Amino acid sequence: MTVQLYARDVGAGTPLVLLHAFPLSSAMWLAQREGLGGRFRVITPDLRGFGGSVLGAGEPSVETMADDVARLFRRLGLPRAVLGGLSLGGYVAMALCRRHPDLVSGLVLAGTRAAADPAEVRERRLAQADRLERDGTVRVLVDEVLPGLVGPTTYRQRALVYGRVRGLVQATPARAAAWAQRAMAAREESFDTLRGLKVPALVVVGSEDELAGEDDARAMTDALPNAELLVIPRAGHLCAVEQPDLFNQAVAEFAAAVSRPTA
Repeated sequence: MTVQLYARDVGAGTPLVLLHAFPLSSAMWLAQREGLGGRFRVITPDLRGFGGSVLGAGEPSVETMADDVARLFRRLGLPRAVLGGLSLGGYVAMALCRRHPDLVSGLVLAGTRAAADPAEVRERRLAQADRLERDGTVRVLVDEVLPGLVGPTTYRQRALVYGRVRGLVQATPARAAAWAQRAMAAREESFDTLRGLKVPALVVVGSEDELAGEDDARAMTDALPNAELLVIPRAGHLCAVEQPDLFNQAVAEFAAAVSRPTA
């Protein structure tokens, strides 16, 4: 089933498409829409099943999610854009680079990994998907996923940020979360995709990220032909939410350089 993604679309200029983390929605990009919308056209879709987008039917896969995003590009008349993804959004961004490389003028990968899941992580995802479908609630995500989404500095010093992340997790539809967990569990590694990338890339990781840490970020940076690595201090997995000013500054500089005409 073809799914038409809901997307928030603000600002003007070079298009910047940002794909959200699991198990959140495009609401997580509020600080990016506010901080970057004055310089860029910031487009933040809800991936299928999340926020304002329907789940539809079909076998769970990040490729299907990437095709949804490619259709959004066509619907909005975007020939190309700087593409960013955090966590799940990074997996979808890499799949989009594999399947629709001509749409991408620059790539931002944050809090994500190019490796496939090891067996124990895959089994945990599938067990959580089963429980989400059985219970019909996201209690398992609050118990098992939420604690890893932010770093200890955010837990201790940013109660409002943690509370907002918790609220976004609690608002996630259980069926969509189960589908996405199965999609992530089934994904293959993306290192070959990164090695073949023809556009510049920025890899971002929080210094306190325990889900996709600096080793994962360096492995992606090393695989990419033209990439720089930024480690954001005092941030965990959701570095764009925990340290939005630092994230926005880096993305703005990167997107401006990508869009600058070459002599």
